Amino acid sequence: MTDIEDAAAAIRSGELVVYPTETVYGLAADAVDADAVERAFAAKGRDRSNPMSLGVPDVETAAEYVEPTDREREFMDEFLPGPVTVVCQRRSSVPDVLTAGKDRVGVRVPDHDLALELLDEVAPTPITATSANVSGRASVLDAADLDEEIREAAAVVLDGGETAGTESTVVDVSAGTIHRRGAMADEIEAWLAEH
Repeated sequence: MTDIEDAAAAIRSGELVVYPTETVYGLAADAVDADAVERAFAAKGRDRSNPMSLGVPDVETAAEYVEPTDREREFMDEFLPGPVTVVCQRRSSVPDVLTAGKDRVGVRVPDHDLALELLDEVAPTPITATSANVSGRASVLDAADLDEEIREAAAVVLDGGETAGTESTVVDVSAGTIHRRGAMADEIEAWLAEH
């Protein structure tokens, strides 16, 4: 089995996987398996009131888990794949633990070959799109720098070399709000103003 197949098998069996993106390293769990999501929260020591996003290979797959408005869909078609997390109305298949009980969830389609290979391999199952670090510590740009707690919790670490390091921009298109400024924030702001 290839590393990608090993990683996909681990995710399908409820385990955690570290994977690279075009921003920072991410921690993957099956995003619609509440127990697996709980394991990701535990590994990170993350507050359960702080929701996680979900990662998918493309906008079409995203539509199986969220109900984007026409404007959100237009935005997604423009910016995804890319270093952007788009907050949309979730469907009922998305567990409360992922969204901290909220009605909306962030959607991420990373612009990174290894991340997309992993997403294609586990599709249509979405994965958690959260940074692979203990909460409160710096995001990880190189697999060699993973926190010991994360390395021990992960069944597979996909090493894609060093990542760019700028977090994704988190945007609520329907509200026209940027929740977290990151990569491409200026372009996103301009798009929101124009549309």
